[in-house]
Amino acid sequence: MSKPPRRPSLQVPLSREDAEYRATLLSAVADPVRLRLMSVVLTHPAGEVSRSQLAAEADGAPTTISHHLRQLCEAGLLIRERRQSFTFYRPTHHALAELAALLGIEVAEQRPTPAPASQSRVSMDPAGAVVHRQLEHIAGQLADRFAGIFSPETVRRYVDESYEMLASRSRIRRFLPSLTASFAADRLSALAKASGKSAGSGSEVLFVCVRNAGRSQMAAGLMSQLAGDRILVRSAGSFPVAAVDSNVIAAMDEVGVFLGGTYPKPLSDEVVRAADVVITMGCGDACPVYPGKRYLDWPIDDPEGRPLAAVRQIRDEIEQQVRELLKELL
Repeated sequence: MSKPPRRPSLQVPLSREDAEYRATLLSAVADPVRLRLMSVVLTHPAGEVSRSQLAAEADGAPTTISHHLRQLCEAGLLIRERRQSFTFYRPTHHALAELAALLGIEVAEQRPTPAPASQSRVSMDPAGAVVHRQLEHIAGQLADRFAGIFSPETVRRYVDESYEMLASRSRIRRFLPSLTASFAADRLSALAKASGKSAGSGSEVLFVCVRNAGRSQMAAGLMSQLAGDRILVRSAGSFPVAAVDSNVIAAMDEVGVFLGGTYPKPLSDEVVRAADVVITMGCGDACPVYPGKRYLDWPIDDPEGRPLAAVRQIRDEIEQQVRELLKELL
């Protein structure tokens, strides 16, 4: 974005330059999600907000939030700064001076500019330092596992991003490191196949629903049980929640499929690219479309909040669909 023009007088019309500049500002925040994100950053007492905090505030899919934040940075409204394992966003000076007034937002009192990376709050905060060490350990293990396929820097970026994606949704912090390790490894495996760095073994099927707490988890569990290692199965949610529905776990346990160790996962680009078949269940057009893949939509009721008897019926309907698909794939 060009240097902001002088503040216009209310007694004279806007110049062409002023009008173009302010139109650019307004177009950058014309989307409701971007407007919400911008208002959170502008009014935060700390003067900056982490990516995971913004994702939680805006209540959107992680990939969507990343897109909107990138748009705001490209428009010159936000500054992105990465400090160890975390990414922070703060408003630019002209965003504070111009956009807050345009939108009628009263900007919170700003604290001093954050310390440089060598003295970041992550290193000074004991909890943040623990997380940083955990993520470093996970990245080191995965770097060894994917040696010759991805650089250590790429692995670390995926570990950090996976942690932020899960942390923005999870209410349970105790198991975040282990979940991060699993989620990052799965994403890197999918990326390896999607980018042609790994041939993979057999077909890959991805089940997607809204919360990844019911339908997609049941479908993935049933297909894994029926197909064994002949098909690689994944599931994800366009707006994942903290945990799999308890009645879903109970209904699946009745047919010998244990879902107690599973967790809702955000939908990420690489798992879609790696899949040969993508099955959506009630998530609309949230799933990106790539040529050469097979897309199916199964109109199945959402089990959330339903009694166990109703969840059993949904389970049986999903199993029938899964068996039909396996006849074709195998």
